[in-house]
Amino acid sequence: MSINVVIQGAAGRMGKTLIRCIQEGKVAGLKLTGAVDLWDVPDIGKDAGLAAGTKEAGIKMTADLAAVASAADVIVDFTSHIGTSGNAERIANWKTAWVIGTTGLSDTELAEVKKTAQSVPVVMAGNMSLGINLLCNLVQEAAEALYARGYDIEVIERHHNQKKDAPSGTALMLGQAAADGAGLDLKKSQMDGRTGMPGARTKAEIGFHAIRGGDIIGDHTVLMAGPGEMIELSHRVTSRETLAIGALNAAAWVVQQPPCLYSMKDVLGL
Repeated sequence: MSINVVIQGAAGRMGKTLIRCIQEGKVAGLKLTGAVDLWDVPDIGKDAGLAAGTKEAGIKMTADLAAVASAADVIVDFTSHIGTSGNAERIANWKTAWVIGTTGLSDTELAEVKKTAQSVPVVMAGNMSLGINLLCNLVQEAAEALYARGYDIEVIERHHNQKKDAPSGTALMLGQAAADGAGLDLKKSQMDGRTGMPGARTKAEIGFHAIRGGDIIGDHTVLMAGPGEMIELSHRVTSRETLAIGALNAAAWVVQQPPCLYSMKDVLGL
């Protein structure tokens, strides 16, 4: 039996990539049954497959999530922090599995997601590629070995010029992995860029630096600099399909799980 998938944020870059991957059978067993975005995007009312640059889907892009949610087994959400948290209660009521790739949620918005995960299975991750989740493990191990030996930790991320939030969700994932390895509280250690006269770097800082330009899909580097040497652990996305396929694999996996908030490490068995 096929798994019915609704894509939220269907008119965006990731949304269209997700639709293409479903329509082209990049992840077996998935069927596109809904494509949702804001009412004022140019693709509203168009066939979702054709709008995404692939074969006809037979469904039109809509702004009405409620109209397509009843037929969904899972909703894949790449919208905004406001849209994601705003739909949390409705998704809990619909009992629909949920995959969230949205980043930039506040603590209050994240609390809404966690509340929903008490009722339905939810996968939430700032990056859904295998490579970046493996990198998180490597970063944690490196920080555990090096931080106490005087190595400083910095995270550098690069994205396209339309990305709205900073640091990226992936950068925060990597920063959290480094903080876990170093035994630090990320919220207390996080330093977003430096300007003026911030003073000398403190030992407990984890610096974040966001670059925005062109059409960069996503580059991330964790730098660990110590006496006389520097280590860089990096990941570069060369195709948005890598992220989309990860999200769709999460969609196929999460529909079989009990209510809980899961990460991509759960999906990948890491």
